[in-house]
Amino acid sequence: MGDLDRLTPSGAITISPPLNRFAPSPMEKRTSSAARLIAVLALIAAVLVLVVIAAAALDGSGSGGEHHHKHQAQREVKKHRTKAKAYTVQTGDTLTAIAHKTGVPVAELLALNPEVDPQILIAGQTLKLR
Repeated sequence: MGDLDRLTPSGAITISPPLNRFAPSPMEKRTSSAARLIAVLALIAAVLVLVVIAAAALDGSGSGGEHHHKHQAQREVKKHRTKAKAYTVQTGDTLTAIAHKTGVPVAELLALNPEVDPQILIAGQTLKLR
């Protein structure tokens, strides 16, 4: 049965419900400052890794690509450029292939020949090179 709590002024007795002696106690809070510190450091490291990856992705080519572009630009300057003033398109030619054969960059070929559709080159067509 329950325990007697007290007598009321009118003389009535109040009875409280029985106590459960096997009820689980509230969870004990365990704090470990070392575990908290490690968790904070791991979070900071993860954020740093994400920032580095994002920066590399936004940079595009990365540091190795810049070196490659500089080297490629130097190589293009050293290429032999033809002295011819015009080039006659052969069957199967593309502007890129013509640029490699003549040493004239594709952009310059397009600027010199605005009427030419780079997707549809016709054999026998004459392109200006200068």
